[in-house]
Amino acid sequence: MSKTSQQNTTTDANGVSVIHTQAHTSGLQQVPQLVPVSPGGGGKAVPPSKQGKKNSFVDRNSDEYRQRRERNNMAVKKSRLKSKQKAQDTLQRVNQLKEENERLEAKIKLLTKELSVLKDLFLEHAHNLADNVQPVGTETATTNPENNGQ
Repeated sequence: MSKTSQQNTTTDANGVSVIHTQAHTSGLQQVPQLVPVSPGGGGKAVPPSKQGKKNSFVDRNSDEYRQRRERNNMAVKKSRLKSKQKAQDTLQRVNQLKEENERLEAKIKLLTKELSVLKDLFLEHAHNLADNVQPVGTETATTNPENNGQ
């Protein structure tokens, strides 16, 4: 099998060389490669989205430029205000949650004290009941007045 290939090099308007390689034996089509035209090879290939912007000269005194700058300035201002508002909302929410947490902790302390008092009362009452109750089968020997003298 012979590996014959053919290369065509073209240069586009942005100074990028495109090498088209076609292999006769494989039947596969290869993807074009972007190669910088500069002899040192240090240049970068420019993506298509930025090709038009880089070469166009913008007149800073034009109405279009002024309108774009004004729109951009307004967008930046809006974004910064939105960010500032979000930070303020977050801070306000943090303060609300701290206050609620303090209130709940105070309620926990109060309920814990109340539980302790009620537990002590219950234990005291249970102890008093235990002292007053006589065990079954240890009844006092009382004489029945009806059985006297019989």
